[in-house]
Order: sequence, then structure tokens, then C-alpha cells
Amino acid sequence: VQLVESGGGLVHPGGSLNLSCAASGFAFSYYAIGWFRQAPGKEREGVSCIGTEDSIISYADSVKGRFTISRDNAKNTVYLQMNRLEPEDTAVYMCARDYTNTCYKGTDTQYDYWGRGTQVTVSS
Repeated sequence: VQLVESGGGLVHPGGSLNLSCAASGFAFSYYAIGWFRQAPGKEREGVSCIGTEDSIISYADSVKGRFTISRDNAKNTVYLQMNRLEPEDTAVYMCARDYTNTCYKGTDTQYDYWGRGTQVTVSS
């Protein structure tokens, strides 16, 4: 199982980035995938999650209306389109596999495989 994030970078406030999470080594279409982020000195935070066939989609309150999650099962890839970025969005963004396919927000123990992350920096 492998999850590889890409698409991070440096962007000005108000700008946009589109992150990708490319998966391999498992039946991708049968699993939910979540995006998380961790800023220096802060705990890891759940950002968004998408279930199989878009059955479940959830967002953290802090990104609702600005971020959009989507998936392409033919490409084994989940995307996170991030618009109107703010300095507070600066963090390492990681994707992870949810083996329960529930996108349950109360815990992250259902995520069994994680990518290494991609850095997003929002600064003027």
C-alpha cells in the first residue's frame, strides 16, 4: 500500500492549490480517503474525507466553502482543491486510507496507511 501526495507549494493569501493523493497497492475504489494537515507545534487536524463513489464527503469547519475534495477511481487518485487560501492553512498535508469507509470525524484510528505529506505554505 502506498499513498503519495503532490501539489503543495508556496502561494500568496487568496491563492489556490490543487493537491493530489495517488494510491497504489490496494483496491482503491473500495476505500474512503481522508486529507489531514499538521502545522508546526500543532496537533494533526482532519481536513476532509471522501467515501467510495462519493457516498460520503465531509469537511472541517475551517475549510468549508473553500476546499473541495474529489476522487477519480480510474486514476486511483483523490484531489483536494484549495481556494481562498489563508496563512492559517500553512501545514504539511497528508492523505490516509480509511479502512472503515465511514469518514468518521471523532477519531483518526480508522486510518491505517498514510502518505508522507506535501508542504503548503501561504505567505505574502
